[in-house]
Amino acid sequence: MTKLKGQCLCGQFSYESSAEPVATMVCHCKNCQRQSGAAFSVNVVVPSDSLTLKGELKRFDDTADSGNTVMREFCAECGSPIFSRLAANPAIAIIKAGTLDDTSMVQPGGEVWCDSKQDWVAPMTEARFPRNPS
Repeated sequence: MTKLKGQCLCGQFSYESSAEPVATMVCHCKNCQRQSGAAFSVNVVVPSDSLTLKGELKRFDDTADSGNTVMREFCAECGSPIFSRLAANPAIAIIKAGTLDDTSMVQPGGEVWCDSKQDWVAPMTEARFPRNPS
């Protein structure tokens, strides 16, 4: 297994995960669009306890359409989005795939919140969910 490693834009914050990803998903929710400044967010899910962190993050507690709290963590210096964490499932950390040093393993297995995707974005996977699966 290749260890996942990544960092923010300025390099002040870095991380490693010693675990294989649990899932890789594309999220089309409006809040991921706003956080990323893009049409969607590509996310790699790992066990929280597999992470080793170096540097300082800040956090914004967001309320998802589901009503659940999403803790969005970003570099305290450059603002790069790094992780999302779910209050309802603290056992996982959702890595923003663009922060990985090596993205060659990133192959989304599904898409969530497709009901709020940008009209010009074509389907990327066969596993597509109008809203987040429960």
